[in-house]
Amino acid sequence: MERDTDQQATTVRTFVQLPHIEVPKASDVLADTLRERILSGDFPEDTALPPERDLVTQAQMSRTTVREALRILEAQGFVRLKTGRAGGAFVRLPGEESVASTVSMFIKGRRIRMETLLETRETIEPMLAQLAARRRTDADLERIDAANAAMARSAGSLADFLQANVDWHVGVAEASHNELLVGLMSALSKAIYLSTENRSFVDENVRKATARAHEAVTQAIRDQDEAAAARRMSKHVHAYASAVKLVEDRVEIDVPAD
Repeated sequence: MERDTDQQATTVRTFVQLPHIEVPKASDVLADTLRERILSGDFPEDTALPPERDLVTQAQMSRTTVREALRILEAQGFVRLKTGRAGGAFVRLPGEESVASTVSMFIKGRRIRMETLLETRETIEPMLAQLAARRRTDADLERIDAANAAMARSAGSLADFLQANVDWHVGVAEASHNELLVGLMSALSKAIYLSTENRSFVDENVRKATARAHEAVTQAIRDQDEAAAARRMSKHVHAYASAVKLVEDRVEIDVPAD
């Protein structure tokens, strides 16, 4: 009987272990709160957040914690910090570069195959050209024309040609006035074009064909002919993808650093 009592007591004293619970730092909590208020519009772009001393009082946190929270927001691109008598934390909102940076990191981190990038490009660029034809402004046309002119001046420089090529495709995307697609196209263009440093592929014939295609798409955008812009862009990017698939034996790419 005594033995049974001892076993029961042992069972009672057996506890289930709880997993380790991570307690967020106060600075992270404050940064999260301020970020949500920025994104909800409580603090409009280019306005100043409350001074440090006010944040210390309102959040009931130390000055060190408040400063760390502001540095977190600065690193994430939500504020810019200025020193001096007119200094403080001034609100910034994410732009197309935020989308481009995130997509570029995803492409590089996941080592996305070139074929996948080309498929994505073939899917979105005809729509971008169509939107550009619908919404383009004179300033948009000037940027696109400038990229075409730079491509014509690139002569023997592969780097200049590729950069002008990127500028043209991004210029068409910007003419669509769709901020999300602009960011995505910026990342795709850098990944595809700046990694195609292959002189045996980007030869004189490829340059001439690219220039002709760009001029044709540009003219459709200038004429605000949406159907022609989409059709010509689709033909252009499909021809490029087909050519790459013939000569590219790699399955992974490196995204160039910005």
